[in-house]
Amino acid sequence: QVQLVQSGGGLVQPGGSLRLSCVASGFTLGRSAIGWFRLHQVPGKQREAVACIASRDDDRWYGDSMEGRVTISGDDAKNTVYLQMNSLRPEDTAVYYCATDLALPSCSMLMAAQNYLDLWGQGTLVTVAG
Repeated sequence: QVQLVQSGGGLVQPGGSLRLSCVASGFTLGRSAIGWFRLHQVPGKQREAVACIASRDDDRWYGDSMEGRVTISGDDAKNTVYLQMNSLRPEDTAVYYCATDLALPSCSMLMAAQNYLDLWGQGTLVTVAG
């Protein structure tokens, strides 16, 4: 079964860190780009792209909202992508999703098609609060 399974969310204090994981099954993650997105639990807020990696070309992309505070990485042996988040702020509170499309090998392609990606993780809630 082709799927993405996420883990690693939770409650963290402002200034703290979390690492999210996204494990792929049924396909080889390194052959396509994979991104992290977030959806704030606030009416009217749209989904944001946070980061992307295409490990085959060592291609990485970061969105403005968390650039400098996040690092995306992949472990091909574990078929897993990670999002390390540091210096977290209350405004980072959101549900975070990993997503990919087996037909999109680059981050530029993935970001351009983010509204049409065919495979999403189940989402993980990150709450930044004191």
